[in-house]
Formats: sequence, structure tokens, C-alpha cells
Amino acid sequence: MSHDMTDAGDQAAPARLRGLPSRLLAHVAMQADRLVSDRLARADARKWHYAVLVALRESGPASQAELSRRTGIYRSDMVALLNELAERDLVERAPDPAARRRNVISMTERGRDRLTRLDGLVDAVQDEVLAPLSEAERDQLVGLLARLRDHHTRPSQ
Repeated sequence: MSHDMTDAGDQAAPARLRGLPSRLLAHVAMQADRLVSDRLARADARKWHYAVLVALRESGPASQAELSRRTGIYRSDMVALLNELAERDLVERAPDPAARRRNVISMTERGRDRLTRLDGLVDAVQDEVLAPLSEAERDQLVGLLARLRDHHTRPSQ
């Protein structure tokens, strides 16, 4: 019987495996992702809903292609996602005056209210995930993780 290497029963794994930074990162990331997904699902939302609403709040109205770039959501998935958000009156589409064949997506008042609620849920999950750490340790961890991400996502030279 195969066992997921990131199960809660990880203590049975050899010490060398339990201490690998890449394995620890994967384990914590998977747990955090599950918590975020679960809490958002309880609020009838998904991570991608949240991502689109955050992108619209931070950078303003955008085309579908621009939202895809900002959020990392595949363009082919963006249309269906925006349809879901529009059906819930969280976003609206309007023709782009500069290019009639393109739509500009903006957040509605209901979308802004929804995002405020989702922000609270996501913030609560962050507190739960980082509960064992002090504020200074949390700041340090975020800084270190950002450095790792930046290092591994910068263009090859």
C-alpha cells in the first residue's frame, strides 16, 4: 500500500526525509492550500475567485488577458471563471472603448463587499497556518519565502 509522503503520519518517515527543506515546504504548502480551499469553499468561493477579485482591487479594471497574466490563471479558464463571478454580480464586463472586440472587467460593489469577507477568511487561515510563529518570525518567513520564489522565478541569464 502506498502512502502519501506528506501525510500527517510523516513521523514514520526516515529523519533524513523529514528534515529536507523541499519536503517541509511542500508539506506546509499543501496543508495551507487545503485550509484556504476549505475555508473559501465554506463561503461558496474558490481560490481563483479570490485571486481575480484581489487583482481587480489592486490594479483596477482589466481585460481578460491582463487578468490572466496578473493571476496566473490560464486564459482558457478565465472566461468560465469570469462567467461565474458575473453570474454572482461580483464583476461586470463592458466593451473596451479602445478595442471593441475586447471586454474590460471591473469589480462591482457586491464584489468589493464579497472580497472584504473573503479577505477576513484568508487572513484567519494565515494566522492558523503561522500560529506557532511570533510576528517577527512570520515577517522573516515571508521574506525568506519571497527571496526563494524570486530566485527560482527570475529569467535565466
